[in-house]
Amino acid sequence: MDFATVTDRLRAAGCVFAEDEARLLIDAAGTPQRLAAMVAERASGVPIEYVLGWAEFCGLRIAVARGVFVPRRRTELLVGEARGLAGMGATVVDLCCGSGAVGAALLAGAPTMELHAVDVDPIAVACARRNLDGATVYEGDLYQPLPAHLRGGVDLIVANAPYVPTDAVAMMPPEARDHEPRGALDGGCDGLDVVRRIVEAAPRWLRPGGHLLIETSEAQSALLVDVFVGNGFAAHLAVDKDRGGTVVIGRSTFAPRPEGGRPPSGG
Repeated sequence: MDFATVTDRLRAAGCVFAEDEARLLIDAAGTPQRLAAMVAERASGVPIEYVLGWAEFCGLRIAVARGVFVPRRRTELLVGEARGLAGMGATVVDLCCGSGAVGAALLAGAPTMELHAVDVDPIAVACARRNLDGATVYEGDLYQPLPAHLRGGVDLIVANAPYVPTDAVAMMPPEARDHEPRGALDGGCDGLDVVRRIVEAAPRWLRPGGHLLIETSEAQSALLVDVFVGNGFAAHLAVDKDRGGTVVIGRSTFAPRPEGGRPPSGG
């Protein structure tokens, strides 16, 4: 199967970037039989990242297992903002880490960073461990599996948590809706169920002056800023129109909570 034939098959299946994907599939296949199988799979609607086994993110090749959320280009804004706040040797927590793409990009720029990544999905945790050499990856619900010694000492928390409103999941592109895990997409009625828990529990873990960064949508951003402010953060937005990225950035303005105090929900 030559380049033109592959491109035509992909274009007929509705692949917007048919030529680029054809090159990737031809380079990855190795044999004509494998190429035919990969093209058929992609033409059936399987995300190109699953077919290849990797995604490009922040200039890195991130291993992506089937059943794990595929890194989006818009999330590069989250990485860029976090890089500007986390110096060498910073202690960073990546919640809802998925494949570990965000953490891998942060470590690439600051290899002495102490990175702790968490996801509730065991498939995602296994994938993140492949991508996050030099970090500790935990399986569990948000802050729950983190070691107690991190409380009050984390410099930066980043999260690309699920934030699609439940009713909007059905309107997502079929590649996401039909192939990616629902739990990595569905953020509840208004899309903010998980991120509220992250914000509410963050004061237990951040050092004074530490930062919390959460990706969201433009439509949800004002409401999420209010959630940040209501939990003691000075908050502002970062927006990248070209990549479609929106990130809420909060700086802690509170003193550490007493060790004997009751942790917030999710903490």
